[in-house]
Amino acid sequence: MPIFISYSHADREFVEDLATQLVVHKVNVWLDRWEMHVGESLIDRIQAAITDASALLVILSPDSVASEWCKKELNSGLIRELEERRIVILPVLVKDCGIPIFLREKLYADFRSDSDEGLRTILEAIAKVTNEWQNRLEEPTWHTDWSIDWFKSESGLNVLRLTLVEVAQAQPYSTLTTIGILPAEPGANRWLGKVTKTKKADEARRHIIESLSRKLTEQDIRVLLEDQFEKTTHLTFDSDHGEFIADIRTRWLGTDTGRDVLFNTAHQVEGITRQMQLAAAKGSDDARNKRLGPPPAAVPSAKRRHRSGRRASLDVVRHRNISLGYSTLAG
Repeated sequence: MPIFISYSHADREFVEDLATQLVVHKVNVWLDRWEMHVGESLIDRIQAAITDASALLVILSPDSVASEWCKKELNSGLIRELEERRIVILPVLVKDCGIPIFLREKLYADFRSDSDEGLRTILEAIAKVTNEWQNRLEEPTWHTDWSIDWFKSESGLNVLRLTLVEVAQAQPYSTLTTIGILPAEPGANRWLGKVTKTKKADEARRHIIESLSRKLTEQDIRVLLEDQFEKTTHLTFDSDHGEFIADIRTRWLGTDTGRDVLFNTAHQVEGITRQMQLAAAKGSDDARNKRLGPPPAAVPSAKRRHRSGRRASLDVVRHRNISLGYSTLAG
């Protein structure tokens, strides 16, 4: 989705130069002078552009902060931030001016003295809001950094791979999860290999992740971590284009606190799916309907040391009334 640039036409020369530099860096930019055509409705086109944009670059100058039109564009961006619970507005300071009160706490790209540093700041900020395949699930007490990549194996299989690192803020450990997704049948592999070469490649990958998320939620997949050894789960799931296999590997890193960790795989992947959907959404209706209900974090539970060496099962965990943040499992 494009980056919308909100500006006063008094700053047109700066904005056109900035937009050109962004295009050179492969950023999809929506600029009214480039996109609008004679006879089109100015209000309708700009409203649709703001709704569909990944983010709004708000150019700050004495002329723009005094512009009623720029104020309306800024208000639209602020409403999106509240609804979608993510960063939408990226301020760009080009001249000394009175910064609007709702932007004063935001980090801005400063072009007043160093244009190269200002451009670098913008590119870093844009990367965070435009890459749907890499993001962070974040809450006050924990966060999960995740990314999705894809490749073709030596045996010719088209593979998707999810990598998740969850960090609990108040605990001296983290969890590492990798999920390899492979076609389970030749037809699915042929479809994925073919569609990867088209403009629908991202849509196809998104569909596979969404199908996996539904299966994980349906089976309520969680992983009990008792030590540093990797736990593996294999899962088969259907998509609209054939059957796939998920190879899920989770391990505990850091300090052993003497308490088990229950990693909620289903909710983590559900959170990732929702972030991807929001990043790819093409309209405000989609954004309003996809609320970012954050997945519960992996939390410690009382560890039981078994002299026999047998590991505690999930059924045992259910009888310990372990809090998962939003609900409590009880036997």
